[in-house]
Amino acid sequence: MTPSPRCLTPAQASAALGVSAKALRLYEQHGLLAPDRTRTGWRCYDATAMARAGEIVSLRRLGLSLAQVARVVDGEPRDLAAGLAAHEARLSATLRQTAAALDRVRGLRADLAEGRVPDAAAMARALAEQAPLSVGFALPWPWDGEWFALDDLPRLSFVTGPLGSGKTRFARRLAEALPGAAFLGLDRLRDASAACRLAGDAALADRVARRLAWLVEEGATRSDALTALVVALDAAGPASLVIDAVEEGLDAATQAALMAHLRLRGTDLRALVLMTRSSSILDLDALEASELVILCPANHSTPLLAVPHPGGRGYEAVATCLAPPEVRARTAGIVALRTA
Repeated sequence: MTPSPRCLTPAQASAALGVSAKALRLYEQHGLLAPDRTRTGWRCYDATAMARAGEIVSLRRLGLSLAQVARVVDGEPRDLAAGLAAHEARLSATLRQTAAALDRVRGLRADLAEGRVPDAAAMARALAEQAPLSVGFALPWPWDGEWFALDDLPRLSFVTGPLGSGKTRFARRLAEALPGAAFLGLDRLRDASAACRLAGDAALADRVARRLAWLVEEGATRSDALTALVVALDAAGPASLVIDAVEEGLDAATQAALMAHLRLRGTDLRALVLMTRSSSILDLDALEASELVILCPANHSTPLLAVPHPGGRGYEAVATCLAPPEVRARTAGIVALRTA
């Protein structure tokens, strides 16, 4: 396709807007965007389409669901007011965090001016907001003590691998090694802890109700599995969360809605590590530049950071591990057992 000077290809439009081409197709599927077509049928984004897409992207960055975006662009301001209020709260929280960090740095400078050299602990506290989340640990069986390290764990990472690759053991060990982290296993699907937490914490129940309403508007289906995940995500507690088989109990639309939510978390800076074999959770076309994919290879070689584009290191192995939810459902409940 050779676009006119005033018409952008999907790749050009997505790059200009800072979103994926798949996101633009999603907006189109929901009736929010209607790009022109060339004579050969290719999508073509002119100035009008780009202005509309820019409005949609801005509203999404405010944390609005697709249904809320549709209402706002149709002239209903209620959801926009709520989105702006939430954004203001996020900015205020960031401002408070920055002010506190600034006070700590000023305190260190004052100590230095008076001849007092701050110790390492004081320096670490003052610079905590800027420090990357790093981790290193000896791997469990089947790697038998090989060393694994990450210098900078982002807000969102993925762990994947074929059945029997040891990815669950890896994820558990990662949760143990990360400072203040917790591992959310599949027992969340069977116990009643989520309901108990909601019954005993009115503020949490309110946050979860609002989050579930957002997810439903985004296309999710309410379920106990989804509620358990949202409770874990919205509850105060661990500094990082490693989630086993995040797709379990969720249909394709719910998985897509959940991923949209996780990428619009505002000031929730906790690192999330999602173990998955679903292509709706780990959508290689929707990965953002900051996100990591950790592959546990089938041959039990050391887990590696995959490069998530065709031809990249580990890309083909990752793509082979992933399957749509309807295919994943066929292997639900299957685990690989260590033989004696």
